[in-house]
Amino acid sequence: MNAPVTRRALLGAAALLPLAAPALAFPDQPVRVIVPWNAGGLADVVIRALGPAMAGPLGQPVVIENRPGANGAVGTQAVSQSRPDGHTLILGNAETHAINPLIYPRLPYDAVGDFTPVTIFARGPFVLITRPGLGVETLEAFLARARAQAGRMTYASWGIGSTSHLAMERLMKETRLELLHVPFTGAAPASTAVLGGQVDCMFLNAGPAEAIARDGRAKILGVGADERIPLLPNVPTLKELGTPVDAANWFGLLGPARMPQAGATRIAAVTAEALRNPQVQEVFRAQAALPVTMTPEETRSFISGDRERWGSVVRDLNIRLE
Repeated sequence: MNAPVTRRALLGAAALLPLAAPALAFPDQPVRVIVPWNAGGLADVVIRALGPAMAGPLGQPVVIENRPGANGAVGTQAVSQSRPDGHTLILGNAETHAINPLIYPRLPYDAVGDFTPVTIFARGPFVLITRPGLGVETLEAFLARARAQAGRMTYASWGIGSTSHLAMERLMKETRLELLHVPFTGAAPASTAVLGGQVDCMFLNAGPAEAIARDGRAKILGVGADERIPLLPNVPTLKELGTPVDAANWFGLLGPARMPQAGATRIAAVTAEALRNPQVQEVFRAQAALPVTMTPEETRSFISGDRERWGSVVRDLNIRLE
């Protein structure tokens, strides 16, 4: 008695299948990546190398747009308010998603709730550089000079609460130094002040630092990474020198909250594929950017841990910016 009913139910369900909406291919339009800093910096250079290598597998152009301001907050807020379809991403780093939430009480975005983690694709180690004429050739000599002139030696950074500022604070805490902070509005003016002899030292991205140290305009004392880096194979790490300070930034992609997980997973996979492109690898090598591959879930966990790592430094300094 029930068999005909069952067949009619199945036939009725089958008749409805053609009416179901087909799964849309992703992406179906250009993918826009917002870089929340000025053009020409490390983040901008590496994503502009990655973009073309990602475009082929994605089947859509990858458009890079610079939207700087407020230590990365302007561009980051814009992405948090964009359509959550996966076609607009932020190039995030430690400042935008780990440090800014700790130091800006009125940050115009929620670094956790407003975003979908996609991938981390690079780490950018810093090196400790000193001005020409300072007269120190090793980290040991630098530390001795700084202790002898407690509070009189200066260091530059690209802003209060920036990774360059907090990395130096980590070094000072580890080695019990007292240095005077001279913040600038970017890495370029900060490094120019060191090269010009107005400031004694700073943590700088390894790629630009290698270029200025090559002709003797600055001295590199150590690398803030776990291992020596390919661009500077003869420069020891701070860890090797007995000062285990992690001084680096990271670069990754995040979309707005409620971005489809399938889209995040696809972009993460395509980014990992693009990192194997020889032209991309050469740009990364020249910039001392270390390729990293992470899934969306690994990215979420990494950023959470990074926020905790920087949090101890920020709490010690009691930094609050409006």
